Amino acid sequence: MLAPLSAFAQNCALCYTQASSAGARMIEALRSGILVLVIPPTLGSIGMIFIVRHKHTRFRRTDGADESGQDW
Repeated sequence: MLAPLSAFAQNCALCYTQASSAGARMIEALRSGILVLVIPPTLGSIGMIFIVRHKHTRFRRTDGADESGQDW
């Protein structure tokens, strides 16, 4: 986050020339490949966050204090 924005805009020159000279079918395959590489890890991360949050709230509810908030 501390790097300048121009550092994030760097591309591989070979990748750029190959993608720009490719046909429509190759460009579509490249887009599909990017989605295949991005979507599963994103869904996995969201699932893990949901599971951890669910387990955390379940343990918090059974932590010894009852619903009224009084400790005996």
